[in-house]
Amino acid sequence: MNADTLLSFIQHFGYAALFFALWLGIVGMPVPDEVVVMTGGAVTANGFLHVLPAFALTYLGVVSGLSLGYALGRFFGNAVLDRLRRKKNMQKYIDVSDRLVRKYGRFALCISYFFPVVRHVMPYVVGLHHMKFRQYALFSFTTGLVWTAIFFTIGRLVGDHAQTIGELAYRYGLRLVWIPFAAGAAVLAIRYMFKQHKSKGERSS
Repeated sequence: MNADTLLSFIQHFGYAALFFALWLGIVGMPVPDEVVVMTGGAVTANGFLHVLPAFALTYLGVVSGLSLGYALGRFFGNAVLDRLRRKKNMQKYIDVSDRLVRKYGRFALCISYFFPVVRHVMPYVVGLHHMKFRQYALFSFTTGLVWTAIFFTIGRLVGDHAQTIGELAYRYGLRLVWIPFAAGAAVLAIRYMFKQHKSKGERSS
């Protein structure tokens, strides 16, 4: 499935398409979650879907996917990871997820969500480690809400460019998220230095 097919599904099935695309994302939907969420935001910007129900179903899809991944890891354990290991390059993401959990515990859930692939593997790993679901839900669902809000809002702002930007976000992860913050900080720093230089010039005259 590509992003155009996703958009077609949204046009035919509406809010349900957003939910199921994200719910099934945990088991390997071919469209990146970032693209799904941003497309959801984009279709609310053009009035095709209403903002609140679209965001609610998008977030419920994210939460359902996280819960499914946790349940699979908790009850099927190594069998799930063995299946994942058969996929190309997946072992390194499993190793990264395992190291994060061992080093940061439940806070690894907050860290992992902004790194593509790792966030899909993490629910399996914490389920395998038998983290209590209440703790898992608190950290994972809260971070998922922030993540969903960020990309849904970006989708509303960029409109027709949601697919391209979503794919870049999936490819570069947290590095891309920090670009606007770094650019904003640079602009503020330049403006501050300019004001300082201007005020010194006025005092000297």
